[in-house]
Amino acid sequence: MQTSELKNLKIAIVGAGYGGAAAAKALSLLGAQVDVYEQAGRTREVGAGIGLRPSTMNRFRQWGIFDAIAKVTSPSEYFEILTATGEPIMKEAWPADGEQTHTHLIHRGDFIEALLGVLPEGMVHLGHKLESIRDEGDRSVLTFANGRTVEADLVVGADGIKSVVRKELFSDKGPVFSGEHAYRAVISLDDAHGMVTDDNLRMYIGKGTKVYLLPLRHRGQVSFDITALCPDSAWNPEVTKDDVMATVEGFDERLVAITRGLDMSTVNIRAVYDIDPVDTWHSDSVVLLGDAAHSMLHHQGQGANSAIEDAGALADALRDAPSLKEALARYQATRKPETDKLQAISRQGWSEEEIEDVFPGQKPADAAPKE
Repeated sequence: MQTSELKNLKIAIVGAGYGGAAAAKALSLLGAQVDVYEQAGRTREVGAGIGLRPSTMNRFRQWGIFDAIAKVTSPSEYFEILTATGEPIMKEAWPADGEQTHTHLIHRGDFIEALLGVLPEGMVHLGHKLESIRDEGDRSVLTFANGRTVEADLVVGADGIKSVVRKELFSDKGPVFSGEHAYRAVISLDDAHGMVTDDNLRMYIGKGTKVYLLPLRHRGQVSFDITALCPDSAWNPEVTKDDVMATVEGFDERLVAITRGLDMSTVNIRAVYDIDPVDTWHSDSVVLLGDAAHSMLHHQGQGANSAIEDAGALADALRDAPSLKEALARYQATRKPETDKLQAISRQGWSEEEIEDVFPGQKPADAAPKE
């Protein structure tokens, strides 16, 4: 699009999570008029740690915000998968991407804070819960629960797995329960029973349970995540310490000890959901991004990374395509095949039998770690 067209483009982003905040940065750099509408009254991200892949960090470098993100991360060389009792299954270096060779481990809260911190003051409007959206072809109208109405040339639906934008305009299919729960906590390095001595992600696989140890050594902490089979599909299930202890039966005694020492009031407990692939992501004036378009299970750690890649691809398309309509079509054509694959792979999970499908050539029998 022409520079003059971009400067006159009024964009409303629904949601100030990873995807929404990243899109706000990328689109504002094009010169567009960007406003972000977030339903929460204050920005707060619960949960634990994630890994930002090299391609994601290169996007931040492109946008001039690499240092702001990197300073609250721990660079990581590789990830390792082990049996429940610690025998190695595979060890793989994080794939490099051009000048960026490290995956960076970060706490979700630090990530959101850093992203929002690089946006111009006044761009993010809190306390705006979307009630409805009306697509009028060349523009769309948003109505919020606080009574405010906003018109925009382009609406970016970055409003998560329960997206109002997706439900009203693109797909009325609801989230899909995976049959798993995730129990997440951030603990002190001192409470990790000596299991964390470097900055590399490790995952332990047992029958029906996966335990992740993600170092946040820049904080002196560890993100501790148990993902376990459970039939209770309540979004926020009631779970006791005994329930959680049962999921790590037979695991390395140090992992059992970490679990035993958890303060349940600090554990984020949730049922794990994703969505089926959405056929169409855009109209002429509305587009989906991040979890609203392709929420996926967390087994591959690709949710946040995919949202950032979406933001970059959308900005690229708006810059390079001759019109808004063509830009949105180009964005979907670029990103949807990739996220469809990631959604499918993420549903495979991480059983020992599935590792060969996810990493061809890395069979469980290949016990010797690769250096």
